[in-house]
Amino acid sequence: MNDAGDNRGHGEWELWFREWGPRLLLFARQHASDPAEAEDLVQEAFVRLWREGRRDGKPAPGRLFQLVRLAAIDAARRRRRRWRREQAVAAPAAHGPCPEPWFEPDWEQGERARLAEEGLRRLPVAQREVLVLRIWGGLTFEEIGKTLGISPHTAASRYRYALQKLREFWPMEVSP
Repeated sequence: MNDAGDNRGHGEWELWFREWGPRLLLFARQHASDPAEAEDLVQEAFVRLWREGRRDGKPAPGRLFQLVRLAAIDAARRRRRRWRREQAVAAPAAHGPCPEPWFEPDWEQGERARLAEEGLRRLPVAQREVLVLRIWGGLTFEEIGKTLGISPHTAASRYRYALQKLREFWPMEVSP
């Protein structure tokens, strides 16, 4: 392929990433301990996609959300293993609980964003994942089911329960 073809393909990927990158990053933030780790999770998802041999054409967003989730699970396991190793060599008095893998991001987008994040953090992880994938990821319940390894009906019910809980958290109206 000539240079013009390479550049055209690169431009398509760039446009695709501009559209989906922020959504993937938001999803990754739900699993990361800090903003830099969230970016690393998205990068790891793209590396995994590349290793799968998907270099041409735009990837299915559901697959990338799935790869971000898998990267987050792997990162959490690495943190736990490292924490256990550190605790094994630490003084007995220094033992404490394993650090929480979820984090409270600094969105700096005003009170509404703070309330939204607070509401998301109060949801069970399973409901939070579905809500983020549905609203910010724009995935269908079938795509969410494939991404998370659950049925579309389970995805829809988790979404419904998440919205119901958010309505309980906030006196204002929550729309899907």
